[in-house]
Amino acid sequence: MEIRSLSVFFPAYNEEANIKNTVIEAKAVLEKIAGEWEIIVIDDGSKDQTGAIVAKLSQQDKRIRLITHKPNQGYGAALRTGFYNSVYDWIACTDADGQFDFGEISNLLKKRDQFQVVIGYRIDRQDPLKRKIFGWGWTVLANLLLGLRVRDVDCAFKLVKKEVIDTIPKLRSTRGGMISPELLALARKKGFKITEVGVHHYPRKEGRQTGASLKVIIKSFIDLGKLWWQIR
Repeated sequence: MEIRSLSVFFPAYNEEANIKNTVIEAKAVLEKIAGEWEIIVIDDGSKDQTGAIVAKLSQQDKRIRLITHKPNQGYGAALRTGFYNSVYDWIACTDADGQFDFGEISNLLKKRDQFQVVIGYRIDRQDPLKRKIFGWGWTVLANLLLGLRVRDVDCAFKLVKKEVIDTIPKLRSTRGGMISPELLALARKKGFKITEVGVHHYPRKEGRQTGASLKVIIKSFIDLGKLWWQIR
């Protein structure tokens, strides 16, 4: 056993092709490494069978919970719901689309004695070139404006001590691009220690990525400026 207890959550939107495998694989890992655990799936207004699939898994194991947003509220809102509904002292989260191997959580857990926030950085990021370019620019700007020193500011694989979530001001971002910089900036301002661990990134097998439209990207850059102004 590597950790006494661990909360894990997955934000999900239209992930009926991936969600069952994601939850089952995470459960198999947790049964090996954690004394107590929970898995929370935040179904962010899916229009497919994502919620029904998770509801069935929850009936089979009460440690698996489903929280449903109706209507869709955005990736950042789903992350907020996950963080504020987790019960154990450490919280892990990643996406439901199968692009990360949840077994690599062990590498993040190794850092928990020295750091309160452990984030992944994607090794050989398996995304289209446009997303890679925007991701690089987003990380550079977030580092400059918020005083961060990270390689991959919006990597979805994270391990956060619940104390951080309970201490920092309430997270407010609703879009995916903003909530990670917000979390890191607020944690840093409160004196919590942050580190990074490389995690492998795999091609999406099923479903479609969301959140990369030009309109969303531009609004996220505007919101980053607002966040800088609020915390400076």
